[in-house]
Amino acid sequence: MAPGNNGFDVHFPNEQAVLARMRGTQDRIADAITTFAGTMQFVYIHAAWFTVWIACNEGLFGQSAVWDPYPFGLLTMIVSLEAIFLSTFVMVSQNRQAMREKVRADLDFETNIRSEVWSAHIGLALGVDPKQIEQEVRTLLAQNQAKMSGTEQSSQ
Repeated sequence: MAPGNNGFDVHFPNEQAVLARMRGTQDRIADAITTFAGTMQFVYIHAAWFTVWIACNEGLFGQSAVWDPYPFGLLTMIVSLEAIFLSTFVMVSQNRQAMREKVRADLDFETNIRSEVWSAHIGLALGVDPKQIEQEVRTLLAQNQAKMSGTEQSSQ
């Protein structure tokens, strides 16, 4: 037997590896856009862009610089299209986040099942009564649920 190998062939999936296999080019693009759109730099760029656009189209740099006079129909259309695309990118990123949470939950569930099976085997090997342990677990869970819901009675 090789050093460190106790005869068990155990494979523990890595969350990051699972998520990396699921992530395509489109997902990376959507995440990059959503990440940038959620920064103050994005806000500053837009504030400057709107200021310059409005200043130009109000004639502050001369009438030759006006290309979208008040009420700024072109600006309105561009901003509306940007909002549509940004909201779509946000939804794509939210869907990916939901998928990440599902992968995490699945891996947590698998880990919990492994722990439960190992605990049962270890308990049996040690001669522990599983029914007694289960009753203690149920009692502790009930006490914890009572604490969380605020229905626990005071011990005073």
